[in-house]
Amino acid sequence: MKISNGIILIVFGLLVCFVTNAAPETRPPESKSKQTILGQYATAKEAYERWRANPQGIKVLDVRNLAEYVYVGHAPMAYNIPYKIMSGEWDRESQGYASMTNPDFVAEVRKKFGAQDTIFIMCRSGGRSAAAVNALAEAGFKSAYTVIDGFEGDTVEDSTSYFHGKRVRNGWKNSGAPWTYDLDPDLVYKKESR
Repeated sequence: MKISNGIILIVFGLLVCFVTNAAPETRPPESKSKQTILGQYATAKEAYERWRANPQGIKVLDVRNLAEYVYVGHAPMAYNIPYKIMSGEWDRESQGYASMTNPDFVAEVRKKFGAQDTIFIMCRSGGRSAAAVNALAEAGFKSAYTVIDGFEGDTVEDSTSYFHGKRVRNGWKNSGAPWTYDLDPDLVYKKESR
């Protein structure tokens, strides 16, 4: 009887170790614009915990434009390679400056990462990172995760709240994960917008 109890404890211990080291199983986001063809998702908190457990094996890529990366802040270990770059032309329909897909995006990512690397990709709130994951998947990357709540997170949708419309809900910046304004020239995108 003592042997079977010992075996049960060993099996239980192994099961706990396996479950705690498993890849994140975040559900696909409801928004189609945040879904990817690889179907690999993580919250900012999960991405940080995975990186912290294996900083040599996990890569973090921030695909926001350089101004966002520099002036809004960024994860200290995140490489910056913008998925979209500003065109410099005003778009009347969106009431903002138009952007275009960075034609060098995949080539620049290939300079920093291998197709088998595990990469957690984030943008402001999960839309561009999903598109970036799709572009990388089509280029042969297999282990690219979109950080579904991005760096800044989702907006508060409560008209009675002072924070209504502000990005203070989830996201890397609001999760307790480290972030900074300090720049590491080895991580910052070097090309100028076109």
